[in-house]
Order: sequence, then structure tokens, then C-alpha cells
Amino acid sequence: MELIDPARFPRASWASDQPPVVNLVLPCYNEEAVLRETARRLGALLASLKAQGLIAPASAAYYVDDGSRDGTWALIETLARESSDACGIKLSRNRGHQNALLCGLMSIGGDALISLDADLQDDLSIIPAMIRAFREGDELVYAVRGRRDTDSFFKRFTAEGYYKVLAAMGVEVVFNHADYRLMGRRPLEALRSYAETHLFLRGMIPQLGFRSSIVPFDRAERFAGESKYPLSKMLSLAWRGVTSFSAAPLRAITGLGAFVSLISVALGLWALFIRLFTDVALPGWASTVIPMYLLGGIQLLSLGVIGEYLAKVYEASKQRPRFHVEAITGQWGQP
Repeated sequence: MELIDPARFPRASWASDQPPVVNLVLPCYNEEAVLRETARRLGALLASLKAQGLIAPASAAYYVDDGSRDGTWALIETLARESSDACGIKLSRNRGHQNALLCGLMSIGGDALISLDADLQDDLSIIPAMIRAFREGDELVYAVRGRRDTDSFFKRFTAEGYYKVLAAMGVEVVFNHADYRLMGRRPLEALRSYAETHLFLRGMIPQLGFRSSIVPFDRAERFAGESKYPLSKMLSLAWRGVTSFSAAPLRAITGLGAFVSLISVALGLWALFIRLFTDVALPGWASTVIPMYLLGGIQLLSLGVIGEYLAKVYEASKQRPRFHVEAITGQWGQP
């Protein structure tokens, strides 16, 4: 039996008298309009945290450019030249928010990483509380929205309903939590072993386990620019979350097939009874056409759901890289 070497594993919690290196990870896609203000606020926050002794002087903000088509990368390079608190990673092309975030989490060193959006909607004032929770032993700290006053009724209703649907399907998620969180080094190394092609990090990370806590916050309006998550992308992410973590749609197809089969048998027996024991049987197209279209629609829907799962298996079997890094900038710390 192989003996486990404890030196291979990071420590469970922060137990040093020295402040931890806590880096910020911000995926960016066409954020030129807001990035200068974001860097200003984050620079002031980092300076304050370092002065209080909550984080080590080597802590910095890392901006991951997800193949932006505006001047985002040029601005990141400028910010890195102006301050040692700003560093950047440029992906070779747009790979989507989840892949860009994963690139940052897997590439950046530090004792803990805090992921947040670059649009200044995430409340920066709760970061000290997240760091204190980490220093007290929590290896995962989730920032959870306490209210959704800034959302429209449609977005609030669909978002909260979606979390409930995921929970009903057996998917472990943190209610009203997106991608604003702190992760210690142990969860980060555990996440490295996950090889999913279709990423849904808010479903993957709770599966890691480890001691965790929640810090509530209120999401602000976007400071500038346009949302990078229109309805189509939100629906795509929602469907990815369902099909990546639950086989419930496949089981629902089985149940639906059994139900339709029973209904068909019952209708057949009823038609036979009418034909043999009554004189009210009338020839017509409804009894033929309606079941045909009903069964045809169910079959197409079922094939579509099954095809979605098969497509995921096909794409995962190719084992293609999830991103490529084109360039980095700034004073990078230890990997």
C-alpha cells in the first residue's frame, strides 16, 4: 500500500502569522470603457488591505483578456506599466467567460484567489470580510446576493427559478451565487484535476468540498459599457449547467415515453371497445393525425436532448485545450 506524503498537499487553512498573498482574478471582454475605473478602485482597495496587514505586499489584480476586440488589452498593458498591482493575461481568442476565468485560476499563484467581474457590479467592500474568513480557516468563501433590486422582474424570476430547478435536479449550487468567490490553494489544486470541456464553475466548485462560508452582498448597476451576458448567452449557460451536472432530462424522456405508451394503449383499447360494442364509431382523421404529430414531436424533442449529451461526450473525447495564452504583462509573482 502506497503511503501518502503530506508534503504533496497544501495546508488546510491559513495558519501563518504572515499575511497571505491574495490575488484578484478578473475576466475581461471588451471592457475598455470601465477598466480604468476598475483598476483605480482595485488599486485603492489593495493598498488599504496591505496597510491593514490583511494581505501580503505581493498581492495584485490580474486581468484576463478573453480575446477582446476593443482596446482592452492595450489598456491592461498600460495599467501594468503604471502599477505593480496590475498584471494581465491575454488569451489567443475569445473562449468565453468560464474558460477565461479558469485560465486565471489555473495560471495565477498566491495563497488565495478572489474571482470577480470587471464591470464593478460586485461589491468590493466585502472583500476584507472574505479574506478574514479565509484567515480563520474557510477555504471557500462564496459572495451571495442578498437582494436583486437592480434586476428586472423577468431576470429576477428566471434566475431564482433556475437555481431552484438545478437544486430539484440534484445539482449542488449555492443559491444566488455566480462567480464572485474566494478560493484557497487547496481547492484550486483540486479544481485542476477536473477536465470538463463545458465549464459551469458555479456547479463544479461546490463539489470540491472543503470548509466554506457565505458573505452576502448587494450587486450594483454596471458602471459603464454594455452587459456581456445577453439573454442568449444566459440561456446557453443555464442549459450547460443542467446538462453538465444532471441526467434528469434523460430520465424524464424515459418517464415521458412510458406515459405516452400507456396513453396509447388506453386509447387503443378504448377504440376497440367502441368498434366492437357500439355503433357510434365514426371514421375521421383526428384519431390518426393528432397522435402522429404528438408522437413525432416527442420523438424529435427526445432525440435533441439525447443528442446534446452525445455532443458533450464527443467534444470531451477530443481532449482539445480549453484556452491558449498569447501574452502576459506585469510583474508576475510565483506560479
